[in-house]
Amino acid sequence: MGSVAKKGLQQYLVQLQQHPLRTKVITAGVLSAISDIAAQKLSGIQKLQLKRLLLKVLFGAAYLGPFGHYFHIMLDKIFKGKKDTKTVGKKVVLEQLTSSPWNNLIFMIYYGLVIEGRPWMHVKSKIKKEYPTVQYTAWTFWPVVGWVNHQYVPLHFRVIVQSVVACFWGIFLNLRARSMTLTKG
Repeated sequence: MGSVAKKGLQQYLVQLQQHPLRTKVITAGVLSAISDIAAQKLSGIQKLQLKRLLLKVLFGAAYLGPFGHYFHIMLDKIFKGKKDTKTVGKKVVLEQLTSSPWNNLIFMIYYGLVIEGRPWMHVKSKIKKEYPTVQYTAWTFWPVVGWVNHQYVPLHFRVIVQSVVACFWGIFLNLRARSMTLTKG
């Protein structure tokens, strides 16, 4: 069994090197699926909601994978790939002031409009009420992830690491969005 896993990992690394964007897109989609399946089960949904699952996979593959790929390349170009403490700190601050608020806002809009099919006015009021709490929570969690990622992880693995952690973050966001729907519904 160990040799199968080792071969799979080697093949994944080859794909990551030869087709980095495609590999990150697929990985983000798969991890979004895992995140949503876990969130559905944890929130008490008995029968897997396939439409919701596919919409989450679409979000991961079409948005999170490509955005992360290009964002991390851009950060390394801006800061010339340095890993000294000051540069890593600048990367984390820039990421937390741009990418973090943007990604959380986009997710909340997508979740409300596309996944839940709610009207814009409902989504807008939910964002107005919930976004500050979501973003504050993100700022207590993601800077540590960003620091470790920028300090210790090579560029070609950063989106993968971020996607794995985002899998758990996605569970949190899904459960938060679901609990708000249940209290309002």
